[in-house]
Amino acid sequence: MAAADKAKQRLAVAKTYKIYIDGKFPRTESGRYFTLEDGKGTVIANICRSSRKDFRNSVVAARKAQRAWANASAYLRGQILYRIAEMLEGRSEQFVAELVLQGNTQRHAQKEVEASIDRLIYYAGWADKYQQVFSAVNPVASSHFNFSVLEPMGVISIIAPDDSGLIGIVSNIAPAMVGGNTCVVLASEQQPLCAVSFAEVLHASDVPAGVVNILTGLRSELTEQFASHMDVNAIAFCDGSRKVAATVQDLAADNIKRVISRRRMDWLSDQTANPYLIRDTQEVKTTWHPIGT
Repeated sequence: MAAADKAKQRLAVAKTYKIYIDGKFPRTESGRYFTLEDGKGTVIANICRSSRKDFRNSVVAARKAQRAWANASAYLRGQILYRIAEMLEGRSEQFVAELVLQGNTQRHAQKEVEASIDRLIYYAGWADKYQQVFSAVNPVASSHFNFSVLEPMGVISIIAPDDSGLIGIVSNIAPAMVGGNTCVVLASEQQPLCAVSFAEVLHASDVPAGVVNILTGLRSELTEQFASHMDVNAIAFCDGSRKVAATVQDLAADNIKRVISRRRMDWLSDQTANPYLIRDTQEVKTTWHPIGT
């Protein structure tokens, strides 16, 4: 009886979720973490509190991987996104459980996981099509062909929605990836569990190291770094007040970084799945080719 009472008093060991940089799962360089609690105040996990150095390391990894990823065929990028969807489908029960643990209803969690799988397949299908939609042959008054095509911007920093544990991060990573960009993502501060589990899915889905890097931590500490880093080509941010948006705009101007504001979007809506999110992280390249003699 005493042994049974002792067993009941045993404290659960909370899992410490690591970050994802360059295809590896390191602990944060700072050694810091914060506790994630459920609605009753029970600690359910320890979450790495990423530092600015973690972010800089992620940018180095993303830059190193970007050229090879951009040069990969559209077919290959589409196949890899489809593989991510397959792996997510196989672990769907885990993601539903994690969303419920973080305060979502069972029905909402199921809907969010299914929408995330569908969204990955949606963007996988666009991999070899968006160029045909957005590219053009331009009329010119000379003996030339004039072509406008899209090419990836490079390294994208993404501040994922804070009110979404999975669909928000998937909806921002997928269009950046399919367009040949690499990215560094700051996961939801309120619901970070699915982000690190999603990193495990990426790791097992043929995604090259460095293409996607996922950090957890406090937005108040990392937002300015995400916006100001000189080797980041664009920033997409999904939350924040007008003051935060203005700060991001000011810091991004130092290297003429593109700012993509995706605030107040319903990521479960079909309207937030469209090829224009791919175009957001593309640049237009125009080529002239002479014809005749």
